[in-house]
Amino acid sequence: MLQLIKNFGHVIYRIWFYVLVTIPILLFFPFLLLLTISERTYAQFFWTARNLWARPILFGMGCFPKIVREQQMVKGKSYMLVANHTSMLDIMLMLVVSRNPFVFVGKKELVKIPVFGFFYKRVCIMVDRDDVRSRTGVYRRAQRRLDQGLSICIFPEGGVPEEHIVLDQFKDGAFKMAIAHRIPVVPMTFYDNKKRFSFTFLSGGPGRMRAKVHPFFETGILSSEDTSTLREEVRTVILKELTDPSG
Repeated sequence: MLQLIKNFGHVIYRIWFYVLVTIPILLFFPFLLLLTISERTYAQFFWTARNLWARPILFGMGCFPKIVREQQMVKGKSYMLVANHTSMLDIMLMLVVSRNPFVFVGKKELVKIPVFGFFYKRVCIMVDRDDVRSRTGVYRRAQRRLDQGLSICIFPEGGVPEEHIVLDQFKDGAFKMAIAHRIPVVPMTFYDNKKRFSFTFLSGGPGRMRAKVHPFFETGILSSEDTSTLREEVRTVILKELTDPSG
């Protein structure tokens, strides 16, 4: 009986999440649509997504962000933001962590999510990982956004790994792009998102949601040959934090 009640609570928690995701989009739909007509208004769209969508979702779920910053991002400067990927809440937490407007690079499959997908395809850089031309086109679209003073966010595991995996192997894309565009890589560790809202249906619950912004990796003097080294150095920082957060 107790397990049945617990499972019922998990189901309600899941439904409540999707309600929180959808309501602000429907409420501000005309305004959001106006802000996505032109790339020139992306900074305003980002502010809206950060403060009127991501924050209400996290607080409405009872997930209270606690962010430690070992280095601060400079306003108006572009960065490559990377973090471990375990939950749908990673999107909201990333929006809260970064005050600098950024554009997500993500899977085209997310377009299929009702309501959310409509705006996702309008403001994000979508990639079909099975299509070479799609992956190549990401660099071109990212360059245009960087030229506009925005940052780029990529979850370098390339997807959400199976839940028993602490941190999957990283793909080259984020690091190759950072080197090519000579922008710093900003590693972040998300500690609790899997516990708060994992992809296992009957799981999750409210509580503290910790994140740490680690010292940045500069790429100005690096070349494409350094991609794998940079990739593994960044992964090591995040993996060490996940397995031994006390240092």
